[in-house]
Amino acid sequence: MDMLKFIAKRLLYLVVMLLGVATLVFILTKMIPGNPVTAHLSQRALNDPEVVAAFTAKHGLDQPYIVQYFYHIRNLLQLDLGTSIRTNTPVLEELLRAFPVTIELALFAIVMAAVFVIFFGIISAIKRNSIVDQIVRAISVTGVSIPSFWFALLVMFLLYYKLGWFPGPGRLSIAFSAPAHVTGMYVIDSLLEGSLPKAWDAFMHLVLPGSVLAAFTMGLITRTTRSNLLDVMSMDYIRTARAKGLSQSKLITRHALGNALIPVLTVIGLGLGNLLGGMVLVETIFNWPGVGQFAYQSVMSNDYPAIIGVSLLVALNYMVINTIVDILYGVIDPRVRCS
Repeated sequence: MDMLKFIAKRLLYLVVMLLGVATLVFILTKMIPGNPVTAHLSQRALNDPEVVAAFTAKHGLDQPYIVQYFYHIRNLLQLDLGTSIRTNTPVLEELLRAFPVTIELALFAIVMAAVFVIFFGIISAIKRNSIVDQIVRAISVTGVSIPSFWFALLVMFLLYYKLGWFPGPGRLSIAFSAPAHVTGMYVIDSLLEGSLPKAWDAFMHLVLPGSVLAAFTMGLITRTTRSNLLDVMSMDYIRTARAKGLSQSKLITRHALGNALIPVLTVIGLGLGNLLGGMVLVETIFNWPGVGQFAYQSVMSNDYPAIIGVSLLVALNYMVINTIVDILYGVIDPRVRCS
């Protein structure tokens, strides 16, 4: 019962935060410099008052801000994000096309980061101040510090252009056609289609951009895992368990790791939210048609409905992930449910 109350409270917070974000995003978009009318109509059309009036009426730009806001909230409740001024396509349809593309890349990157660096963080904490610890710490600092766009260009030049170990930009090689759309993720859709070569080719296209995106998150998770595990290992109950003859592996897996993982979950959640928001430069370099590219194109063209849609999607990603992380806190540590 305590767990159900805990989950219900977190879901209520999620609804309130989403309403606040929707209001804030609406206000900020109205403060963006530029006029969508002049950005999307030709000079000849701008000289025609009837064309300008029809355009502003179609997109609700002739209404007072307070009226636009209430229409904005009403449409959100109906899952209507409006029509993109740039593509003349419903924004929700554009996001449903781009979001699975980003999800596929983000999940690959976060799984790669979590699996490898939690292991590295544990090894680094066990072998504190050893040569292994120094190497892991150096790698983690490099991963946090290196600019993602520069790293993307570097791996593209070395691993694709020079060595030819991995395929180039895009989601599939030209020898393959896109799989039938089911999830929007090429690896899964190719497997559902029964084409293993196509699935493998799609997976190989994930490796380079996924590695670039994972590098920054890997550095953060490694450092967080190491520091928190060292803190837990210095506690009295760990020393007592060690004095009773418990082996090092059981000491870490049964007693230390669970308490040390709570801050690590926060870093993983924030990293996943950041990746799902779309990394504009990395997606551009690798020609990955996800949320990042769509957001960039929308901002450059003053496409207000699309900007609002992307902003709400990114905010919703963070809020949902943080809510899931909060619930996992309660699963890992029952004391959190009472807070």
